[in-house]
Amino acid sequence: MRKYYSLYGQLLSMSCLYQAFSQVRRNKGAAGIDGQSLGAFEANLEEELSCLLLELKEKRYQVQPVRRVTIAKEDGGERQLGIPTVRDRIVQQALRSILEPIFDPYFHPSSYGYRPGRSGHHAIGKAELFIRRYRREWVVDMDLSRCFDTLNHDLIIRQFRQRITDGSVLSLLRQFLESGVMVGHHIEETPLGSPQGGVISPLIANVYLDAFDQFMKGRGHRIVRYADDILILCASKAGAQNALRVARGFLEGELRLSVNTTKTHIVHSREGVRFLGVVIHTGYTRIQEKKVVNFKQKLKAMTRRNRNTGLAAIIRELNPVLRGFANYFRIANCSRVLKQVMGWIRRRLRCIQLKQWKKPGRLHRRLKQMGYRPPFLSIKMQSWRNAGSPLVHLAIPNAYLHEDLGLMDLSKVKTGITVP
Repeated sequence: MRKYYSLYGQLLSMSCLYQAFSQVRRNKGAAGIDGQSLGAFEANLEEELSCLLLELKEKRYQVQPVRRVTIAKEDGGERQLGIPTVRDRIVQQALRSILEPIFDPYFHPSSYGYRPGRSGHHAIGKAELFIRRYRREWVVDMDLSRCFDTLNHDLIIRQFRQRITDGSVLSLLRQFLESGVMVGHHIEETPLGSPQGGVISPLIANVYLDAFDQFMKGRGHRIVRYADDILILCASKAGAQNALRVARGFLEGELRLSVNTTKTHIVHSREGVRFLGVVIHTGYTRIQEKKVVNFKQKLKAMTRRNRNTGLAAIIRELNPVLRGFANYFRIANCSRVLKQVMGWIRRRLRCIQLKQWKKPGRLHRRLKQMGYRPPFLSIKMQSWRNAGSPLVHLAIPNAYLHEDLGLMDLSKVKTGITVP
């Protein structure tokens, strides 16, 4: 195994820091505990980077505590994020750009989270391959409790030391791990974990969990892992039970992590394997119900009837959301779901237009302009039911919404794609 001795010097150049800042700017993100935003940092970019470079050269650079942010999880729990300062994110990005090419080529081939050129689609595709082609239909669905928050610092450094012997780099890495977190007006120590929200945290987690990946590979087990979402795919129930016992022993023993016994379970693919927002069955893949519900709730908030915004502007807001949902979930066999959602969105848009027209006379005038002859029925303009009436469909046809106003049509998205 090749080892790398002198890496710290690669950090000590303005070009390296400029490239790191460019990547941090693309990723956006909030300010850290110092309150300095990306825009404020960029306003004095050369001076800020020069100061940062000098501190790194003289080894005076000190990592600041991260800012604690708590966000709600879909299951009702909370996820704690740690937001580093802009200057710390830049150094983390520069360090990651040096270390990632050293470690990434040797990661397990079925590890897909936060790796260049890999995505959730690839992870789902690999799981489908194991289930459908190799008939590994008994699946251990493993859940780790607060994985990022419980990574052991000494084990992290030990894993990195297998390839990195540069003490300055390892010291910098330990600084990021032990920087602490600002909670209110007090700094709390961080004896464990790598804060979610840090630029280098995904690489740290992958290096840490690769020991598990390689252990399972050595035991002949087929796995698919995306960050801390782990599937172990087996040919029999007894094999799955054995794999769970072996995996749990290594994770809790060697890596000192905690397996969530409430959520970890064994399931057959005929019942459906929940993974990265989809449910993988033996013969098809569908979207998880809660993902569709959450998606519609978001669209509902964007298409409130009391908005005073025109349809064209609302559609410009909707399209990126529709495109993002479709681009991710097109891997599932979901054409029926997308068609249903599309019809529901169009009806909501028609409802908005009716309310803005206010009186039936405006609807009738629109129909006359389109060449239809009266008499027309007078309808209640604020009724959800009437938004689906034939008159409204004639006045606001699908073609007008999609071709004239540019609404993305989910029903035209090709679904059930295979990712190589």
